This record gives sequence, structure tokens and C-alpha cells, in this order.
Amino acid sequence: MDNRKKLFKSNKEVGVYLQMPLYSNKVEDVAENWMNLLQLSKCGIQENSILLLNNLQDWNTFFNARHSIPANALKKTHNNKILICGNGGSAADAQHLAAEFLIQLTSKVKRKSYPVIPLALDSSTLTACGNDLGFDSIFSRPFEGIVQKGDLLIVLSTSGNSKNILKVLNTARKLNIKSLSFLGNNGGKSKGKANLEIIVPSTNTARIQECHIFLGHLIFSLVEKKLIK
Repeated sequence: MDNRKKLFKSNKEVGVYLQMPLYSNKVEDVAENWMNLLQLSKCGIQENSILLLNNLQDWNTFFNARHSIPANALKKTHNNKILICGNGGSAADAQHLAAEFLIQLTSKVKRKSYPVIPLALDSSTLTACGNDLGFDSIFSRPFEGIVQKGDLLIVLSTSGNSKNILKVLNTARKLNIKSLSFLGNNGGKSKGKANLEIIVPSTNTARIQECHIFLGHLIFSLVEKKLIK
């Protein structure tokens, strides 16, 4: 604890500093560890990921709601998939999370591959769509082609205002496909467009992305636990 306190005092902006049981059987264990870290983070730091995450107060309700939908989409009996997308750093985060579900989240858990597919498919598809239909359609166009009833859309956007994110969310709604949004900037224009959303209350892109990747890892670990029971 003393080492962590020194770390927080020596950095005006810090990322998520994790020492907690992500693979605990109880969400309460994770919440308790976050509360301990929050006490250490109040050491003259104006904004960091831990303080931002403190705004997600009802941890049990929050995580139970947001891991149930992905888990249901990936159940063996449902034969569905998750389609995930974002721009720039959020595109990298989307591919990061997809890779960990397609391959493995941790070497400690042996399980089958789960179908989580990034919508930023490849350079040919992206440039063809950008050139022929416009950049606003780079997610919604492939989404229309590969989505099936019962699939889930996950979007990541630090601003909540990206036109291609708004378009794919609207497409999902028209096709009656459930969606989950990871947002920042008070949600931006994307607020309220998904079935469930996570809004990091900041306009600092780096802090928002740090929160998104942590929460993505935590939610996916809970999904994994639910699926392999």
C-alpha cells in the first residue's frame, strides 16, 4: 500500500494501477479493491482513471447488467457473435478485446474460442467503403452484411460524436440488434442510442481509453466465467 501511495503522489496524471482479483468469483471483491485504491488516489491528483471510475458507484448492478448481454450472445446454444468497433485508439482497443476473446484472455483459463469480430476488417474493405460510400459507413456497411439476429454490437468512442459510430448504432437499432457503448465526454451524441452504455465522465482521451480497456477486460472476464460454468 505504501508503494502505491508514493506512486500516486509522484504523478499528476496516472493510469489505472491494478492489483486486484479480476478473476474473483465475486464482483464485490473487485469493487472492494477499487474502493481501497480510491482512497490512495486522492493525493492531489486532479484527474486519473481511478477517480473517474469512482462515478460508477453501484458495482454489482453495473457489472451484472453489462456482462449478461455479451454472455447471452455467446452462449453455445445461441450460436451468435459480438461485433465491435471504434476509431483510432478505440479501434486498437476494439481489436485488443476481440483478440483476447478469439484467442485467450488469460493462460489460466482453458476454453474454446469465442466469436468477437472487429468491424474494422482490413485495409481493402475500409478503403473501398471510405472511397465508394464514405467514411461514415465503414462500420455500418460490413455490420449489415455479417450481423445476425441475436448478435451484439459493442462500440467504443471517447467523444461519443463520431459519425460512423452513430451510424452503426442507428443501424443496429433499425435491425433490432442489441448494443453496448463505451463512451466518454458525457456520452456525446451517442448517449442513449445503445441498450446499455458506460460513460466515463471526462474529456481527456487518454483517461477515457484507460477506463474503457480496464472495464472491457473486467466485463469480458466476467463473461468468460459465466460461459465456462
